[in-house]
Amino acid sequence: MKIAHLVAGAMFALAAILAGPASAEGFTVTDVAGRQVSFDKPVERVILGEGRMIYALAALETDDPFGKVVAWRNDLWTTDLDLFNAYVAKYPKVKDLPFLGNLTDGTLQAETVVNLHPDVMLLPIGNKTAADEVGLEKMLDGIGVKIVYIDFREHILKNTVPSLHILGQLFGKEQRADAVATYWQAQLDRVTDVLKAANPPKPNVFMYRAAGLAECCGTFGTDNYGLMVDLAGGHNIGADFLPGYTGTINPEQVIASNPDIVVVTGSNWTHSAKAAGFVTVGPGAAAVAEQSRAALAKLMQEPAFTGSKAVASKNVHAIWHQFYTSPYQFVAIQRLAKWFHPDLFKDLDPDATFKDFSDKFLPLPYSPGYWVSLEGN
Repeated sequence: MKIAHLVAGAMFALAAILAGPASAEGFTVTDVAGRQVSFDKPVERVILGEGRMIYALAALETDDPFGKVVAWRNDLWTTDLDLFNAYVAKYPKVKDLPFLGNLTDGTLQAETVVNLHPDVMLLPIGNKTAADEVGLEKMLDGIGVKIVYIDFREHILKNTVPSLHILGQLFGKEQRADAVATYWQAQLDRVTDVLKAANPPKPNVFMYRAAGLAECCGTFGTDNYGLMVDLAGGHNIGADFLPGYTGTINPEQVIASNPDIVVVTGSNWTHSAKAAGFVTVGPGAAAVAEQSRAALAKLMQEPAFTGSKAVASKNVHAIWHQFYTSPYQFVAIQRLAKWFHPDLFKDLDPDATFKDFSDKFLPLPYSPGYWVSLEGN
């Protein structure tokens, strides 16, 4: 049974309870969709409508990020297998958490949501259109489940810090959220302040999105990794053609654009359908750096890239795809800035930045391997 077919009988008397006066422990959050969502008691049972929300949650609920999570989507397992395994190793209960389907492809099962009795379902803002189409908010509110939208992907400057604060409210970690947000801004400023003062020429950069998962040439528009390129002092070629944060341009357009630098995004996509030839970068991938570099070199044999200035100068790199949906974007921006302007940022060490952030905020020890270059780092 799909979420769109929630039976009327499931909408029981909890709705009447929720309509009553809130207790002293009640609170209201304003999500990134601008919706005010009220709770009459602290949140204890949470569904993660995207598994990769754990990137942000782990920075707030560091002792046990899964303590209140009763189910999640399986995208961490399919798109970031190494980190999934690391979390399972530290928190064995993770392997027993139910996997939910995806709202946008109609595989989310209503029975699972009802039977788990969650207080809140966290959804990425990109799911809102699908949720509205099936009347999900009204359906779930009728059984006492609130929807809250957060966003670390579509509008990273606008929504990352508000999303951290939303999670801080929901999990009773407001001060921790403040600390993470402050760190995020300070590390971003280490790049943007230098670029504002120096105003260097911008290299033309092509971001090859999820290389090895789809045919060439997926990329990014004016937000997400496209905006990260801009913040790091590059000109994102994809922004010339795509109005949204992501999309595809044809190989001929890449050839005509002749990028100075190519950066592909990679991850451990072992469990992703049709994944082949991807560059494994991410937690612990330093151990397979030579295999990753070989995969990167093979990708550059595609016709879109063979004659480019980037390949001729070996100014080709791969970076962890999942920076694009986490509050760790500042690390990617620092790494991109060093590739784009090595002299300006010779003293900046994004590896050290991420390790410091991990030591301060994350439950797992830092394990390098989040990027690799054709020439070696």
